[in-house]
Amino acid sequence: MTDADLMEIVTRTLFSVAPDLEGEPIDPERTFREQFEIDSMDFLNFVIGLNKLTGLEIPEAHYRQIDTAAGAVEYLRTHWPRAIS
Repeated sequence: MTDADLMEIVTRTLFSVAPDLEGEPIDPERTFREQFEIDSMDFLNFVIGLNKLTGLEIPEAHYRQIDTAAGAVEYLRTHWPRAIS
């Protein structure tokens, strides 16, 4: 699975949580909260959405690793067996 495929999963999940953001450019290095003023409940729903799409359990201790698009892609690449080729 390519980074573009993983980014598609991340953005699709983000837009499912906050559909009003769809079409907005995403800076992969800025936090979702900083870019879009995502609150903690929306971020938790993002984590839950990633879990539903991937089956990957993301412990709360790892949330900081997925608070940017680039971080979420990296996290999926290294922790999700399906993403590892």
